[in-house]
Amino acid sequence: MQPQEKAPAAAPQTTAPTRVFGFRDFTQQAAWDSEFLAVPDPQLARQHLKALTAEPHWASSPEDYDTALYVAARFKAAGLQTEIVPYSVLTSEPLTNLVEAFDTAGRKILSGPTSAHVTAEAGSSIGASQSDPRIISPFNAWSASGEVTAPVVYANYGRLADFQRLAELGISVKDKIVLVRNGGNYRGVKVYVAQQRGAKGVLIYSDPSDDGSHSGRPYPDGPFRPDSAAQRGSVQFMPIYPGDPTTPGIASVPGLPADDRIPVNKLQYDLPSIPVAPLSAADAAPILHALSGPAGPRDWQGGLPFPYRLGGDDSTPVSVHMNLVEDTQLRTIWDVIGTIPGSSDPSQWVIAGNHRDAWVYGAADPGSGTAAMLEAVHGLGVLLQRGWKPRRTIVVASWDAEEEGLIGSTEWVEQNETTQQPGEPHHTIAYFNMDVAVSGPIFTAAATPSLRQFLQEIAKEVISPAGGTVYQQWRKSEDHNRRISEGSITTGPGYPRFGELGSGSDYTPFLQHAGVPATDIGSDGPFGVYHTVYDNYDWFVRFADPTFAYTQQQARIFGLEMLHMADADVLPFDYQSYAREIFGYLIQARSRAAAKGLTLDFAGALNAEGNLEAAAHAVYQRQLAPPADVTGLDRALSSVEPALLIPEGLPHRPWYRHSIYAPGEFTGYEAVVIPGVNEAIDASDTPRAQAQLGVLVQALNRAVAALTPATR
Repeated sequence: MQPQEKAPAAAPQTTAPTRVFGFRDFTQQAAWDSEFLAVPDPQLARQHLKALTAEPHWASSPEDYDTALYVAARFKAAGLQTEIVPYSVLTSEPLTNLVEAFDTAGRKILSGPTSAHVTAEAGSSIGASQSDPRIISPFNAWSASGEVTAPVVYANYGRLADFQRLAELGISVKDKIVLVRNGGNYRGVKVYVAQQRGAKGVLIYSDPSDDGSHSGRPYPDGPFRPDSAAQRGSVQFMPIYPGDPTTPGIASVPGLPADDRIPVNKLQYDLPSIPVAPLSAADAAPILHALSGPAGPRDWQGGLPFPYRLGGDDSTPVSVHMNLVEDTQLRTIWDVIGTIPGSSDPSQWVIAGNHRDAWVYGAADPGSGTAAMLEAVHGLGVLLQRGWKPRRTIVVASWDAEEEGLIGSTEWVEQNETTQQPGEPHHTIAYFNMDVAVSGPIFTAAATPSLRQFLQEIAKEVISPAGGTVYQQWRKSEDHNRRISEGSITTGPGYPRFGELGSGSDYTPFLQHAGVPATDIGSDGPFGVYHTVYDNYDWFVRFADPTFAYTQQQARIFGLEMLHMADADVLPFDYQSYAREIFGYLIQARSRAAAKGLTLDFAGALNAEGNLEAAAHAVYQRQLAPPADVTGLDRALSSVEPALLIPEGLPHRPWYRHSIYAPGEFTGYEAVVIPGVNEAIDASDTPRAQAQLGVLVQALNRAVAALTPATR
């Protein structure tokens, strides 16, 4: 099961940079970088992916444990101190999953969900892989068990605005089963909003217009979703808190006393209390086609070949019967943790991670990330053999149970107290994430503003399979995107676009709970088979990365993130850019408040931001010419992000503590900036908004206080 080692080949060379932020003299680091870049091997990455996707490996399954052993073996082979860390966590698995639909005359029009099926050529592996008996049927993790029958209402993407639109049209979802389509927001938010409005159940289907046959040729002839395939996924209320629902803020270690857990029957704050099931486009079509009532708004029409109606006609309803039974119990999951101790600053931890579990085979999500991570680790191992030692400690993590709700990473963060302040036994200074490393050729990145310059400089060192450097291709793709769209988030004219970190992957507990600067990288393309049985090795090698050149690219970027942060003379955090971003957020929030007729005083927040920008500028100048002893400077720089945490957390969801970035309560994946303020503005709650501006001022003042000692 272990790929055979190959001698590292020389990497295609870029011109080595002469100056990199955080280094006094980049000459030695450039030499280490060059040796590292030659190591990640596309063919070894291919072998990793083939091994990791050989079997369905749902979190806590025996096959999942096999993948933990595989990753641990590769870590050990590279010379990392390696351990498999178990957690005992609550998970759910479907026992009964029945959805029946009846038209207005009472005739049964669906008995499902039906199994995904595509016609494959003779001798193809597709037939066997789609019928493997170990595949768990499509389900939504954390659905409530229950049996309900009710009329159906169609609610588009199930966004807050969609439910508000239904109310404006006089259509109530109370005591109805709501049919929504995937996309537009996190699926758990669809359930969160429907439940608040009194729905009895939710069906979530994949519309052909979003990532299916309406977008292009479906698998196996193309990369898009077949009409028979349903999207699995968690519906935990992750914008409230992620991780094991029974232990917010506490690690779910084996043997944790039951008294330390929230009882399963009291988890309604974080889990649905109504049944939820996914449907394929093929299963949803007869329901949508039979619906009567008003025609849906034009932008609610999807890719099925008939007009979409809303339902809501109680006199002649289309009804659905749902009978769902979930087996919810404590199960064991396994994180794999590899460590390279630092030589001079071992208490400073640089952590990089990717999750390993998958709903089925998980080739792109997350296998491409695991394959790239293993080749990055391979490169670190070669450097260790040649005498390199990192200045700071590097920790590489293979997280488990991410799909259920970021469980493996959240429990590890909660156990390891990464919010410890500098000077204590250890503290995490940065976290680098990679989830779907490759689904196509378009490089993407999200990062806290302090790490944007850092990541751009790394992208300039790595060759792109498309020609030039990753940075050049990144800028090229973003220049194209800017010509066809408005509102891109950029670091300024001529710079590539960075996304803002909301949620949906394992950076969440690090940044938004523990206050650790973070990045998240990917290489994107059409990924219609997301969370289906068809995210398999065959799909990946035909449509995502046939030569594994982009997987190699991602391994190189990921590895350089670890190398540069671990070896830098002074931490390469740019808080000038961060302060300017916060200024922009405040100006946007002030405009939004005025547009809603709210009278708010932003003077204190703008003054605090100005003080932060001044302190950050002074510190940035010292970073450009760091003193011989950088202990105090590093301490100040690593204290800023934790200073932005709110001790009492955000209103209604105290697990989230970051004052600048959080997943939106009603968006989920998408970030809301200065969330306490903006969500109060959304709610037209002037007293709360003004109070949250005061909380923000306190956080900004703490950040200024953290930087001030380093300005002198």
